[in-house]
Amino acid sequence: MSDKFAAISEFMLQLDALKSVNRRTYINGGERLENSAEHSWHLAMACWAFAELLQDDYDVAKLIKLALLHDIGEIGAGDTFLYSDERNSAHIKERASVKLLASHHGNSIHNMVELWEEQESGASKEAKLLKVIDRLLPFLHNIASQGRAWQENSIRKSQVLKMHKFIEHESPEIFAWFMVKLEYAVDMGWLSD
Repeated sequence: MSDKFAAISEFMLQLDALKSVNRRTYINGGERLENSAEHSWHLAMACWAFAELLQDDYDVAKLIKLALLHDIGEIGAGDTFLYSDERNSAHIKERASVKLLASHHGNSIHNMVELWEEQESGASKEAKLLKVIDRLLPFLHNIASQGRAWQENSIRKSQVLKMHKFIEHESPEIFAWFMVKLEYAVDMGWLSD
């Protein structure tokens, strides 16, 4: 019995490494950079809240699991900035990292790889909502920090629009709200037009 708990304890420490992966998003209006573990928790809570708000028969338990696993591959791969040229290939290193974590002798989550692949492919109803909310949260942080990360990385309105355009198909109501906030950010000078 104690071997089982020793193994899962080692696995928990492996997962703890996600706290050391910094993102380029500022929290609390610009206080400091967010780490990927904080983002995963925030994403899980936001997905749950949106699922309740939208009342579209989401499997909330599955949605939360997808959100918690969403960035787990960054433990080995690091975070890839949304506007990076390497964005399209980041999943390769992340997938390898997820498989390595899943093979840990202390891992008791037997469907970790399958769930990660589901959120990555975005095919299920829950994965589609997750992708929308995953893009929305850093956007909200940028609004709250007066575009600090956008300005530090010379991000333009066209880049933000390109990376969020898919939301129009997935949730027109959320996209309409997003567009109002995007224009506000341009009007405030946080994004160049």
